[in-house]
Order: sequence, then structure tokens, then C-alpha cells
Amino acid sequence: MVKAAKQTAYEQIRQQRLEENKKRMEELNLTQLARAVTIAASPKPSPMKRVKPRIPRQETALIQVRRSSRVAKNPAPVYKEVLLDILERPRRIFLGRHFNRRTDLSNRVYASDEARLKAIEKAEELEAKLENGSPSFVKSMLQSHVTGGFWLGLPSHFCRDFLPKSDETVTLVDESGEEWPTVYLARKTGLSGGWMGFSRDHKLVDGDALVFELVKPTEFKVYIIKVDD
Repeated sequence: MVKAAKQTAYEQIRQQRLEENKKRMEELNLTQLARAVTIAASPKPSPMKRVKPRIPRQETALIQVRRSSRVAKNPAPVYKEVLLDILERPRRIFLGRHFNRRTDLSNRVYASDEARLKAIEKAEELEAKLENGSPSFVKSMLQSHVTGGFWLGLPSHFCRDFLPKSDETVTLVDESGEEWPTVYLARKTGLSGGWMGFSRDHKLVDGDALVFELVKPTEFKVYIIKVDD
């Protein structure tokens, strides 16, 4: 009897506390907040992905292109990519009175140091014998002077002292008296256009030694010592 009475009293106290807690929660609006949190935390269903309808693959057939009756008897053209090596294309080079489709640099012949020195010594001996007293200098030919670029740089001190301060036409006169007009570039102190023609006409090669004698303000008398002489 005593045990049953205690149990009843405990249940009454428990029920009373539950009622008090419920009333307190309603006063604080905790029930609605808990419901809102539960709804927000629930996972949202992902939208369905739109899938493009798959189009069945159609068989492709090769169709022969209609050709004009005028060329129908000729073989059908073959269209394919052709790779061109730019370096192998012939390059047109204008040389004044000379014209060449391709400059072949593979056959260059280089003079030995001994042969070059001998040609320079002969040129200096010839220069020493000149009697005009005109300014002069000796120039040993390199590959860049006689092949490829065909540019002849002149001694800068000579250009500074004796040649024009602006670009001019300078005439080269060989030992037979024939003339070759060339373009003298004052800033670069060298001969450009026209030098190629002079070099080719006299078959200049690496190692040849030339004596330039300035007989007029814009005219050189040129003496050639061949490296193989």
C-alpha cells in the first residue's frame, strides 16, 4: 500500500512538471521555432536534369560530286592537305643586271689563313706602289661580302675622314675602266646596293684582297688580288 501511494505521488509530480514545462515552452514560442528548424534542415529534392532527346545516328554515304561534262573525262581531283617547306621554295633575288632564282650557299669555299695572308700581303705591296697619293685601304673578302648578304663594310676611320656624311652613290671602277655604281650608307659605313653586281661580275671569293683607292670624292679605283693567284 505504501509503495503504491509513493508511485501515484511520483506520477502526479511528474505530470505536473510536464505541464509546467509545456506551458513555459509555449510562452517562449519554442515549439514553433523547433518546427521551423526541422523543416529548414530537411533535404530538398534536386531538380530533375533535362536530358536532350537522343537523335539516332544516321548512316552517311559518300556522294560523288557532279562534274561538268567538259572535264568529266579528266581524272577526279584528289583533295588533301599538302605541307610545303618554306625553306625549299625557290626565292627570287634581283641583282641589278643579275637575276638568280636561288642562291646556293652549300658550295661555299673558305680560304685558308695562309692563302688569305698571302693575298693581303700582295695587296699591300700593290697599295704601296700607287703613285696618285690618294687615300686608300686594303679589304680582305669574307663570305658575307661575296655570298648571301653581299654587304661590304668599309673601315670606319676611312669613312669618317674621306667619305660623304650622308648616303651617296659611290662608283667602283675596276682596272679595265668599267664602272659599277653602288649605294654608300653613311651611318652604316658600307656599300649596299650595287656591290653584289660588282662582286659577281668579278667572281670574288672568300680570301680575295681588294685595294680601294679614292680617286674622287665618290669614286674608288679597285684593284683585285685573287686568293688563288
